[in-house]
Amino acid sequence: MEINENVDLVRKLLDVMEHDILPLTGKGVHAGNKVFGAALLRKSDLSLVMAQTNNETENPLWHGEVHLLKCFYENTVSKQEATRDMIFLSTHEPCTMCMSAIAWAGFDNFFYFFSHQDSRDSFAIPHDLKMLKEVFGLEPGGYNHDNAFWRGRGIFDIIATLPDHEAQPLLDQAARIRDRYSELSSLYQNGKDENAIPLN
Repeated sequence: MEINENVDLVRKLLDVMEHDILPLTGKGVHAGNKVFGAALLRKSDLSLVMAQTNNETENPLWHGEVHLLKCFYENTVSKQEATRDMIFLSTHEPCTMCMSAIAWAGFDNFFYFFSHQDSRDSFAIPHDLKMLKEVFGLEPGGYNHDNAFWRGRGIFDIIATLPDHEAQPLLDQAARIRDRYSELSSLYQNGKDENAIPLN
């Protein structure tokens, strides 16, 4: 099933970030976790299947995306929903582990709000770009966004294709979301030395 990259899709992705992922992430950050989260939506009607957030204080592999997949497969909903029929939303451009997990789980897409550069520059978490460079020899953005497994798209790249009257309300909402993530990032950075996450 094709995904229409239009104003309705972006509005729903932002709504899920603001109203479903962010509250979970707020609790997660207060417990010492990073600000990354993810959600699954149905392609058919853009309804939410599940949202989750980073849980690295329990297991360093529980990035937002991988923790979401863990919870999805532990839930009976995984028996009712096929991954090929869902949209994968990641608050931050997925790291190499999460990209691979998305592929292994059978998703043919992911959408992200913050880029790898945002994770490094705005959130002081450079590990995604460092991993791409050190392990795979890739510069920022150097991986194939369209490949045999999935199509990866930045939300702001879609907004840039919209007419101004459709784009502006989305940009206003995106600014609110950025502000909230900035607050949570400060909380995480101020307390990260107290947790046991290997790459904090």
